[in-house]
Amino acid sequence: MNSNPTVHSIDAVLVDLPTIRAHKLAMTTMMRQTLVIVRLTCSDGITGIGEATTIGGLAYGDQSPESIKSAIDVYIAPLLAGQDATRVNVAMKRLAASVQGNSFAKSAVEVALLDAQGQRLGLPVHALLGGAVRNALPVLWTLASGDASRDVDEALALMEARRHKVFKLKIGSHPLADDIAHVQAIRRGLGDDVMLTVDVNQAWDEPTAMRGIAALEAAGVGLIEQPVARRNRRALARLAARFDVAIMADEAVHDAIDAVDLAKDCAADVYALKISQAGGLWPTLRAAAVADAAGVGIYGGTLLEGSVGSIAAAHVFAACPTLAWGTELFGPLLLEDDVVVQRPEYRDFELQVPQTPGLGVQLDADKLAFYRRDRASQSVAVTA
Repeated sequence: MNSNPTVHSIDAVLVDLPTIRAHKLAMTTMMRQTLVIVRLTCSDGITGIGEATTIGGLAYGDQSPESIKSAIDVYIAPLLAGQDATRVNVAMKRLAASVQGNSFAKSAVEVALLDAQGQRLGLPVHALLGGAVRNALPVLWTLASGDASRDVDEALALMEARRHKVFKLKIGSHPLADDIAHVQAIRRGLGDDVMLTVDVNQAWDEPTAMRGIAALEAAGVGLIEQPVARRNRRALARLAARFDVAIMADEAVHDAIDAVDLAKDCAADVYALKISQAGGLWPTLRAAAVADAAGVGIYGGTLLEGSVGSIAAAHVFAACPTLAWGTELFGPLLLEDDVVVQRPEYRDFELQVPQTPGLGVQLDADKLAFYRRDRASQSVAVTA
């Protein structure tokens, strides 16, 4: 008879947190971020936590915080109630057989299972993934206030504080000439030695991308992220073949299947991998393995998660054998507050990866109660 601990309950909570400033993307401007915090309680008393986060509700993709919570409450929690909490792969296989898509919800639940198992064994999550190759991760910062002068001042202050030295610029929401002028102004303000990358967030058609990338390449931009629509892989491949500057697939690559298809078309030089888009930590590692085999660079992407989601991603990127392009796990720094006892540590341009059991992150019950959307009411929990 199996005496292993079982899943007792899964609770998904919507948390709304203000950002430190407006964060402008091609498809939306963010003034707050909504996190879906997952708490998975096991029969041995251990509780694992996870997080799923989207950008701008449905502005970025086809999964929203509300749909993530609903998928967990109505479908995932009943499927896992009473299941062996130590056999994470079996649990996720069970979900895959009965729940199509919903990668964000699956990722948050897988993270919670791994957090619980790490606590149970006294091991950090990255040890469950094969062990950390690195104990700290380089992290860039996105300059997205929309004002070049303010962005330059922000970047200079962050370099002085030794927090970031690589900067991403969000463009695509303005006429091409204005976007190029914005990038050029920031390049002049920061000088030629600072690494700049650009994220177009799928905003350009191919002819516009041809003109835009040529100008960005001339301005010394080192990486251009998802210049065209995610499903237009042939255009992405033509752009990657035509220009010397590295072209990165972001929205176009979710999991290992996408990674294979893009590699077959030589459609990108770099993949931005995100745990929620992949469907969890193990699926992210599988996509990373495909990238390694195809000679494609790996970049640790973000959906602007809070501390729980960012640290979960840090564990998997710490375990990736190669990580040539660093990460952008700065989500917690964009938030005025968080729902954890101790926020992640950033120093010397890197995010420090926890070495304590599980994720190494604990929820702050008072802050969770304050920021949760439902406040007075209690969210759904299905128990075994």
